[in-house]
Order: sequence, then C-alpha cells, then structure tokens
Amino acid sequence: MKRKLIAFVLATVLCGATRTDACTNVIVTKGASADGSCLVSYAADSHQLYGELYYKPAADWPEGAMLDIYNWDSGLFGGRIPQVRHTYQTVGNMNEHQLIICETTFGGREELANPEAVVGYGSLIYVTLQRAKTAREAIRTIDFLMQNWGYTDEGETFSIADKDECWIMEFVGKGKGRKGGVWVARRVPDGMICAHANCSRITTFPLDDPENCLYSPDVISFAREMGYFDGKDEEFSFRDAYSPLKWDSMRGCESRTWAAFRKLGGKNFDAERYEGFATGHNPEIGEMPLFIKPERKLTVKDIADIMRDHYEGTVLDMREDVGAGAFRAPYRWRPMGFEVDSVSYEFERPIATQQTGFWYVCQSRGWLPDEIGGICWFGVDDAATSALTPIYTTVKKVPECFAEGNGNMMTYSPTSAFWLFNRVTHFAYLFYDRVEPELRKAVDEYENENISLVEETDRLALDMMKAGNGGQVRTLLTEWCCQRSQYLFDTWTTMGEYLLVKYMDGNVKKQNEDGSFTDNGSGAFIPEMPSWPKYRERWLRALVGDHGTVMRVAD
Repeated sequence: MKRKLIAFVLATVLCGATRTDACTNVIVTKGASADGSCLVSYAADSHQLYGELYYKPAADWPEGAMLDIYNWDSGLFGGRIPQVRHTYQTVGNMNEHQLIICETTFGGREELANPEAVVGYGSLIYVTLQRAKTAREAIRTIDFLMQNWGYTDEGETFSIADKDECWIMEFVGKGKGRKGGVWVARRVPDGMICAHANCSRITTFPLDDPENCLYSPDVISFAREMGYFDGKDEEFSFRDAYSPLKWDSMRGCESRTWAAFRKLGGKNFDAERYEGFATGHNPEIGEMPLFIKPERKLTVKDIADIMRDHYEGTVLDMREDVGAGAFRAPYRWRPMGFEVDSVSYEFERPIATQQTGFWYVCQSRGWLPDEIGGICWFGVDDAATSALTPIYTTVKKVPECFAEGNGNMMTYSPTSAFWLFNRVTHFAYLFYDRVEPELRKAVDEYENENISLVEETDRLALDMMKAGNGGQVRTLLTEWCCQRSQYLFDTWTTMGEYLLVKYMDGNVKKQNEDGSFTDNGSGAFIPEMPSWPKYRERWLRALVGDHGTVMRVAD
C-alpha cells in the first residue's frame, strides 16, 4: 500500500505517501483455517503513510458518469474511465461481499512501467473492490482495466480472496507507449497457504488448467518479443522473465516469506534447508515453495502473530547482534544499507517494522451472510506492538479513532489511534526487552477477548435477521465496532500512562501483586527505590571493545 483514497464522488481524489515496496501478505485458504474462513494479512509499510481506515459506502451512479483516476503514488491525474451504475461498499481492503484484495510491490523491469497509462495498482485495488463480488470476477476486472486504459506502475503481486477461493496474481505493464499488461494468477490449493513480500513468486505455471490458473494470452509471447525468454512454453517462468531474483530480493523479501513459512509449516517445511536461500548466501538449494500445507489449522490470531515476526530464533534474529543495543530491540533505523572500509552491508527487514501505517487480517466467512460474514481486523502502526480490532465490512461508519481526516502525518490528533499507538510504541523502542512483554500481554488479552465477542455478536446479528429485523443489523455492528475500538483506544491511553510511570528515566518501579506501585510507607507517594536491570553481556562486551580503555576502573 502506498496511498489512500479520500473520496469518491464522480472523481477519485487522492493524497499522501510515497512508494513503500515493503509490504507483506499471508494467504490462508478455507481448508487451512480453523473455522473455514479465507484469510489474508497485509501490512502497509511506509515512512510517509498515515494509519486510517478507508471507507467508501455503496453508491448508485447516473448513466454516462465518468470516474477520474489519479495516480496512487504521485496524486497526478491519470485520466477518466466510465463509472458503473452501482458500486459496492468498501472497508479497508475488503468489500461488502467479503472480497479481499491486498498487495505487495515487486518492481521488476523498469522499462515496463508506463507513466502515460491511466490505471495504477491503487486504482486496480479500490475500483475493483467497488465492482467485483468474487475473486475470479476481480481478476477479470483487473485485466479489463489494464487492457483498456493501460497500467502505469511497476510489477505487483495481489492477494485476492473471496468466501471460497484464494488467488495470487502477478502482473507487469508493457512499457511506455504500449497499453495493457501481462499477468498470471494461480489459485492457492484448498488446505494450503501462500505468502509474498515484495518479490515475484510465480515461476512456471500450468498452461491448460483454467480452474486453477489464469493468465493473459500474451504473457509468454510478450516475453519472447522483449527478449526475456526463448525456451519452450512449458518452461516459461513469470518471475524469471519479468523480475529475475537477485540477492536483495532474497534477503529483504523472500526472507519474510521464509519467516512466515517456517512458523506455519512446521515439520512440513524444512526451515534449515531454506535458511541459506532466505539469507541470500545459498541460493543453489532450490526454490522457496509457492504454496505449503500448514502444520495445523490456522486462526486469525495465528496470522496476526505472524505479522509480528522479527526472525526470532533464527540466524537473522534481530534481537541478538550488537545492533539491537542494550535492550534487545529488533529494529534498525533507516537507512538500511551502510558501508565500512568499502564493504557494503545491509540491516535485516523483518515482517514487523516500525514504519507501518496500518495493517489488517481480512477474514471472509462463507458460512455467514454477507451482512455479517466479512471482518477486517484492523490495526495501526507497528504490528509487533499494536492490537487488531474487528470491523465488520457492512458498518455504516468507521470508528472515530480510525476515521479518515482525524489527523495526518504532519498533524497530531489526540483522538487518533495512529498517534496514540505511535506514542506508546516509540517509548517501547527505548527499553524494548522490558516494555514489549507488557504490550504483548495487553495485545493478546484484547485480541483473544474479541475473538469470543465476535462469536456472540454474530449470533445476535443472525437472530435479528431470522426475526425479520435485518435492517437493524448494520446499526448493531456499527455501534459494536465503534464501542470496541474506543475501548481499545482507552486501554492504550491507560497503558501509555502506566508504562511512563513504571519505566521513566530507565528505572523500574516496584509493583505489588495487584499491579499497584509500592511506596516507601511515608504516605508522600514516594516509591521504594526502583530496580535497575543489568545490561546484556554481549552489548557490554562490544562497548568494552570499543571504549574499554577509557572506562576501565583503575587497579
């Protein structure tokens, strides 16, 4: 995700961020999920992207209406396309019919971008969500938009899911002066999962299996024309032709796919074998699988927690090297690359990252009617230290703390969840190994509670529909989502105050079993002497190696 839609009237008005090239998706088919839902996770990672929940109500349009398209990155006007007579409601990257479309950018060959075209990846997502009900219909709509009005941007990978099917679709443009794009879409086999993270993932694909693989008719012939491929059709690899794998693709992108697969695949995924591939230092071992079977059936909570990964427990664990500082922070501030003695190095790029604007786990539940089935579990800021809250896709409005226009990247708002979570998490970065466990406990409590509450709310809404009160369901769900979001906001406000009191100035105030702070018995609100946890030895040794001769205590 790189930008956001502000409003749809007859025009699409856009504002805001630059390219991210740094998002992560995990796709879970209904046969791989614990409750039979299709799940797609997504983190919109950008240093300039504000965290808010995009909302567009359904609308009817007059015959002959036109839709103005603006480029998602630059905000520049791209052109006009015919509007359809009816557009569906969208909440985040889902619509009212439980269709999900999320993305990551893989770039590919620079000469294939076409700045003269009309439609970019952002328009493909949101225009399609407003016009399609199913994943297959979405793929057709995306193709229709590209072929008729051209595709402006670099290569993209889309996660597309509905109530029954999950697909991964990859496409590139044809370059300046050429309308259209080439693409391939593969259905994720039921019972399997997929992941992608800014790296093209589709290599060879079946040419005669339209039930499970769709592609543009010229996807191979165009590659031949451009000199990207000269082999047999059955040997054609989309990735190798249009976005050849490089070291930085493996280390900064496929490593995130590996991080998800190693936690979800268990014994079905050989983590040690693929570690060398993910680090970029041993690519000869073969391909990262496009699909894997998870070790167990997966829940919303499982996928949310995958989005919090920092390569913990692997050779890339960001908490362990000296760059993590004294308090084992799994973060490296930008720029990511640096040079020492003419040798180039690069920091790791995990799934969870500080610059996330917002993130989701979108859930499509086919056993429920559309009025109830779709849920966008939504959060803002760093996934590792923020909580997801459920937003039904048929709500009448977005909770105030997530609403568009409630603050922005240049304007602080005291009622914005984005600014609240950033403020609390910014404090956590200072003393990460002390503060993160407390935040994670609060995250888990809130998310687990909501999983149970969603079941109760589903039942209540279904009872309303059975009693002939279906018109009240949207009001019920809207009020409930707003209440839960406000509860989260209030909880995190209290959490921020608590953390400041407890850890101010590097101290750790002593607490009683009930969580209250221990005083010295004087009645003057003076705490007992705080504790001072030790620095970790690896950091101390590095410090001594760098500056020990000055700091050493005299004999």
